[in-house]
Amino acid sequence: MVELTQLGMGCAPIGGLLDKVTHTDAMETLEVALNSGIRYFDTAPFYGFGLSERRVGDALRDHPDTIVSTKVGRLLARGSWENPSEHGWPAALPFHHVYDYGYDGVMRSYEDSLQRLGMDHIDILFVHDIGSFTHPDPAEEARHFQDAMSGGYRALNELRKAGDIKAIGIGVNEIDVSLRTLDHGDWDVFLLAGRYTLLEQHALDELFPKCERSGTSIVIGGPYNSGILVGGNTWNYAEAPDELTRQVAAIRSICDRHQTPLPAAALQFCLAHPIVQSIIPGARNSRELRQSIEWINTFVPAELWADLKSEGLLAADAPTPVRSGKSDPPRPIKTAGEPS
Repeated sequence: MVELTQLGMGCAPIGGLLDKVTHTDAMETLEVALNSGIRYFDTAPFYGFGLSERRVGDALRDHPDTIVSTKVGRLLARGSWENPSEHGWPAALPFHHVYDYGYDGVMRSYEDSLQRLGMDHIDILFVHDIGSFTHPDPAEEARHFQDAMSGGYRALNELRKAGDIKAIGIGVNEIDVSLRTLDHGDWDVFLLAGRYTLLEQHALDELFPKCERSGTSIVIGGPYNSGILVGGNTWNYAEAPDELTRQVAAIRSICDRHQTPLPAAALQFCLAHPIVQSIIPGARNSRELRQSIEWINTFVPAELWADLKSEGLLAADAPTPVRSGKSDPPRPIKTAGEPS
């Protein structure tokens, strides 16, 4: 069993997502997280081409009570991209990624991550970015998916059975590939980024019920929808369309009516669903992290949720917090073979 704090930390930003983050700022942010009681941290080889994992390992190595998840599917090769900024990491380490979702690739990725982290274990491994969002060519997507569901899954399952890792899953931005993955193997937890938020609840239609039947828990990444729910103008890592901008403005109007910060409602909404074990907003610096901690503990009146539903801005069947502004104990993920 793996227990996650309800508020975790997504560590893509400290790897320099879209802009450079200094080592000092990254380490201070991780220290604030630890001092605030956060014990779940998610990283990946892709984040800064190894930079995020190195920073996470340096901060957490002497904290055995923390839970770390990282990802497989991309191996790092020597040599920078010609223009790293095109790949979202303008100050990355001097590597580039090569996709490999097969058995040997997963095993090598796991060992490489252990070395970058400087740790003797990893708690959760996610298969990273399978699906058409990352692989728009249908033939390429099909090949990678097959590799991940056959050899890749076999490697993950062997590591889990041996006790080297505690849980396995996928880390994606898409509902469709999540649904397909559930038909292949026994998965403990999915990291779903941006697809269950105050702005989007399509996961309630098929994915969450199917996950509940299979015993697969959910970690929510991107609870701010990559910025639009926290005052930015980006959604899904690009400029938000006008329709969503208007929707956010309507949600903000109701939040203002109830004197509630919109980001506080965004964070707390995600945690209300019983299948969600943790939310992992990213933070580039300690100020952003402290702000998320404040929002998770902000009181949100029940009337706000009722108004959102009555005005058609929130799915009628979406669970909402029974009480808000709370810090609850960690939530457990039951791993394969454990009684439900």
